[in-house]
Amino acid sequence: MISVNNLRKEFKKVIKDPGLKGAVKALFSPKHEIIAAVDGISFEVAKGEVLGFIGPNGAGKSTVIKMLTGILTPTSGSCTINGKNPTVDRKKYVKEIGVVFGQRTQLWWDLPLVETYTVLKEIYEIGEDRFRERMAFLNEVLELEDFISSPVRTLSLGQRMRADIAASMLHSPKVLFLDEPTIGLDVVVKDNIRRAIMKINKEEQTTVILTTHDISDIELLCDRIVMIDHGRNVYDGSLRELKKNYGQMRELTFEADPASDLTAEAFRRGLKLSDDDISIKNDKNVFTIRFNSDSMPVGDMLNHTLSLTKVKDIAVKDADIEEIIRRLYKEGAGENE
Repeated sequence: MISVNNLRKEFKKVIKDPGLKGAVKALFSPKHEIIAAVDGISFEVAKGEVLGFIGPNGAGKSTVIKMLTGILTPTSGSCTINGKNPTVDRKKYVKEIGVVFGQRTQLWWDLPLVETYTVLKEIYEIGEDRFRERMAFLNEVLELEDFISSPVRTLSLGQRMRADIAASMLHSPKVLFLDEPTIGLDVVVKDNIRRAIMKINKEEQTTVILTTHDISDIELLCDRIVMIDHGRNVYDGSLRELKKNYGQMRELTFEADPASDLTAEAFRRGLKLSDDDISIKNDKNVFTIRFNSDSMPVGDMLNHTLSLTKVKDIAVKDADIEEIIRRLYKEGAGENE
């Protein structure tokens, strides 16, 4: 369905010396520097797959999405979606995709929402019967009934996001690009949008590429993850494999006996672990120890803890996905240096 091969996007940046003299010089004889926002990214996405496309701020995610949607033209490399080149076959291509940018809307601000959909119906040349059928489905999935007659400018952020997703799905696209669709939303609205994405994907086999900083989006929606940093691939695989390969961190929590006067420094003493492999927090005798179980097995860490103090309560849990991604980013950044 989607094939991305060695995609690269360069931007020309003006280099300016400081002060007024530098500004004048840059105006009449500017110097330029070439910046590679995306540097040779490749990946494939199968029909009906939900791909989590993630990375830190400035990693190049939005630039890649803009090239895949035809907004930007790659400097080199290629991408094809359903056999079409987004920049060459633009008119035919846009009828097969839907796009939602979390901070931007495709809705008409002063029109009632239902009239916005009527305008989009004409733009996408959707027949009347198909339009009624489609709106019934989107009403059911995204629960638009309560505000579909309201002007777009009166909608809450959560309502507008649901309305935007409905607008992007009105013409039954084969591919849906969602850029931060749950950003700034409360827990209930996020849950509604996630359920809608899952239902659309399951019932219509819509291929979804999702960029997000919300870890729950990744865990609940994505079959696979492509992670980028500094414009390059860092990881491509399943969430399960990610946890298996980078999930060695464990979190030990216990309440120490106040009589032991245990401190973080005393706990750390005698452990042959680097700062990357252990972190210790102590809040009123409640300790939280994050440690690399490859460097020190869980059993050894428990024995070490019990040798230092009596504990009132103790628990060990796996690292959460945020910690796993943090470690992978750090490893990827080290490789790029």
